[in-house]
Amino acid sequence: MSYFRTAVDQMTGYIPGEQPKPGTPIIKLNTNENPYPPSPEAIAVLRQIDGEWLRRYPDPFAKSFCQAVSEALQVPAEWVMVGNGSDELLNVIVRACAEGQDRKIVYPMPTYVLYRTLAEMQPAAVVEVPYPADYALPIDALVAAQGAVTFIASPNSPSGHAVPLADLRTLAQQMTGILVVDEAYVDFADSSALPLVSELENVIILRTLSKGYSLAGLRMGFAIAQPSLLSGLFKIKDSYNIDAIATAVGTAAMRDQDYKTACAEKVKQSRTRLTADLKNLGFTVLDSQGNFVLATPPQGQAESLYLDLKARGILVRYFKQPGLDDKLRITVGTDAQNQTLIEALISVLS
Repeated sequence: MSYFRTAVDQMTGYIPGEQPKPGTPIIKLNTNENPYPPSPEAIAVLRQIDGEWLRRYPDPFAKSFCQAVSEALQVPAEWVMVGNGSDELLNVIVRACAEGQDRKIVYPMPTYVLYRTLAEMQPAAVVEVPYPADYALPIDALVAAQGAVTFIASPNSPSGHAVPLADLRTLAQQMTGILVVDEAYVDFADSSALPLVSELENVIILRTLSKGYSLAGLRMGFAIAQPSLLSGLFKIKDSYNIDAIATAVGTAAMRDQDYKTACAEKVKQSRTRLTADLKNLGFTVLDSQGNFVLATPPQGQAESLYLDLKARGILVRYFKQPGLDDKLRITVGTDAQNQTLIEALISVLS
């Protein structure tokens, strides 16, 4: 007899990208972390932590952070909900809105596989709609699936493509459930779906501090939606889900938009150079709006390349699943890291 629910016994847990021990001499290009340090303003706050912050419970709504988001993105502070990473907010949305066969989770594939994991945990029925070869949003099929929640990652991982605002608007207008636009990589993109929040009451925008703000280790994300939609989510979230340190550091990072933007611009420039260098080696590389690229090796030998690079101290991401098993997702590092990668690929391929 199992100790677990049937859904838990039957599901496959989410497998994060490999995380080597701190101090390991390795170039880590597998989990889409920002290669640059966090804002000096955020580090300064971290160094000034008062023990009194730790003795007392934190603000359950992280109101100082919500105000910083309000000022940075020009949205009302009461339209912001903070989570322990955007992954927690994904979990809250699924728990609040999805259930069984009648309240399904829908998303196009390939995309962030945690969506499937969260649905299996609930459990809730899943409809996975394949992206066409050009990654145009399959609006009609997504609408027909009649999801209680439809997840669209834009920019999408692992493809890196961004979904046009007009397509997202059309989808949200035609569907009866909630549209969640997961903008984890938006700081490296040319546009955002944020305008839809004020236009449509069934849209939630998710953001994170893990990528553009170089704070993956802090675990802080936020949702933006109309208060009528957030009200149900607040019933589900843990009482004190954001600790006092994360709130203070995250607030400082959010207020330093100039630093975040400058780092993102460096990543975007490096992304352009890395894409060109990979193409010169015979890789097929999709245009990316994230801080990573999806690249197909000239002979499709993705798994062997992944292993060869790992042996040389370079980690990239390999997905052993249909449609992706001939590709590598490569995080954009510093120019020096990217050059080391290219030199390693030249050696391996020759």
